[in-house]
Amino acid sequence: MKSSADDLARRLNSATVHIGRALRRESAHKTLATEHASALGVVVFAGPLRMGDLAKRERVGAPAMTKTVAVLERAGLVRRTKDPGDDRAVLIRATPAATRMVLGGRDERVRRIARGLGEMTTSQRERLQEAVGMMEELIGILERDPH
Repeated sequence: MKSSADDLARRLNSATVHIGRALRRESAHKTLATEHASALGVVVFAGPLRMGDLAKRERVGAPAMTKTVAVLERAGLVRRTKDPGDDRAVLIRATPAATRMVLGGRDERVRRIARGLGEMTTSQRERLQEAVGMMEELIGILERDPH
């Protein structure tokens, strides 16, 4: 039984890596390092965030996130603003250019996936729909697991 789970885990890992790679090929923000693009996406979709909250979401330490935010600031993609709830804290906010870039990239990835889905049969798309639901459950499990 464990061997079957290990095999599935390997296949799923490989599939997610290859999907990510295929979608990154034409990414709108391909000039950003992966960790910078990831952090920027979090700020666009979940921001504004405190530095510590952003680091926690990205599962990195504060020093690494400080460096990432500095890179994004220099590129004009985020800015630091005072936290209205705490004068000692700052919030990281996406600039309008960053929001356009991230949303444009997402929209392009969705279009590419939709084109790929269009080449599949109805039955294949239905099976994939079910598999995506199970993957979302797996994501929830993985996000709860600290290891």
